[in-house]
Amino acid sequence: MLLRPRARCLMTASAKKAAAETEVIRPTFDFAYWAEHVEEVQKNADNRKFKCDVAEIVRLYQEHRTAAFKVQQMQKKRNEQANKMKGMLEPEQRAELIEEGKRIKEELASLESSVSELSERMNALAMVVPNLSHPETPIGEEDNATVVRINGEPRNSDNAGFELRDHLAIGEILDLFDFESGGKVSGQKFLYFKNGAALLELALVQWATHEAVKRGFQPYIPPDLVRSQVVAGCGFQPRDGEATQIYEVRDTDLCLAGTAEIPMGGKFMNETLIASKELPQKLVAFGHAFRTEAGSSGSENRGIYRLHQFSKVELFALTRNDIEESNKMLEEIRDLEEHLFSQLGLCFRVLDMPTEELGAPAYRKFDMEAWMPGMKKWGEISSCSSCTDYQARRLNIRHKEEYNQKRNLEFAHTLNGTACAVPRMIISILETFQNEDGSVTIPEVLRPYMMGMEVLKPPS
Repeated sequence: MLLRPRARCLMTASAKKAAAETEVIRPTFDFAYWAEHVEEVQKNADNRKFKCDVAEIVRLYQEHRTAAFKVQQMQKKRNEQANKMKGMLEPEQRAELIEEGKRIKEELASLESSVSELSERMNALAMVVPNLSHPETPIGEEDNATVVRINGEPRNSDNAGFELRDHLAIGEILDLFDFESGGKVSGQKFLYFKNGAALLELALVQWATHEAVKRGFQPYIPPDLVRSQVVAGCGFQPRDGEATQIYEVRDTDLCLAGTAEIPMGGKFMNETLIASKELPQKLVAFGHAFRTEAGSSGSENRGIYRLHQFSKVELFALTRNDIEESNKMLEEIRDLEEHLFSQLGLCFRVLDMPTEELGAPAYRKFDMEAWMPGMKKWGEISSCSSCTDYQARRLNIRHKEEYNQKRNLEFAHTLNGTACAVPRMIISILETFQNEDGSVTIPEVLRPYMMGMEVLKPPS
């Protein structure tokens, strides 16, 4: 299996056939709202550094509406002309009607072609318009994030009483990471977790999943490969000038998932849920995340902070198209994440992220950053987002109150959050709970999943 960063590629005949048989997703953009709020939508996109031309999209939308109306009128004319052909006619009259029918057919074909072309153009431009932003979302870059709260006190060499090491130094003492084999087998930014690190990954995944299930989240293990249209439907697109983070499988329409949010969102595509029976949906999924990490640089590239592949426990939820209901669900997801990191004993802070840090789907996003004593910095360990109906419109996820309801179907709201991104959690645990002799005290909540071990010690 050959992997490469997502790019245009030539597909084999068999791959084209498979793609043709794929269930098609038809996005439904909110052109009517954009037409009435051109300046608001454009300003929001500018604040989020997404390059798009809302006025041009609206112009095409209005042109499309006019052309679509002409198609309807021409279809009506065609039907009337066809009815005339049913009666008793003189040969000359029939010949005239036949000629008129040909003219109508040609004109209708031209109009339908125009409507189709306009639809493609406006939909292509609409794909890069980001979601609207929550009124309280700060404007600007990362430094403008609002600190909601800080849990715990940052550990440093002074209050620890000895010189703190970073996770790489601790990993060497405890023999946790095999970068050499990872590089030999897979390349840079791959590694083998071994010994205590391998056990920590399994413990973290099980514990985080169990904690989510206790709060009513249904457990899943989804596919790591997803169709490219599902990735697009979830809104995973880079800002203008940014490199993609998605790996694509050559000669297929498959991509490696960057997060379990993608296959979990895709699970509901083209579905209509019965809100009174099936909403809200609360799911927790374990999967592997694959990232090209193109464009990343600096100290964060050192060690296991940024990897091309890692394990992750993801939270995913669906609610009615009701902003109060989805806001409440976002708070529920955030509360679970804060509970997890508090139970581990980490020092962390919660940030309300500004516009330039929101991906295209997010209406509001909170980040959780743990204090990483060895790296001497706050590092992101989790986030949670409300995407309102952004993804549902692109994946065609609708809901109705009752089974027999035929009209006024609405697009669901989707939400997501990270319960446990394994490498960042391992960094936080190793650096926070390190001891002077190089050992690491295991958080109490993980010990039942660590064969009863209380401390990770250097090999004898």
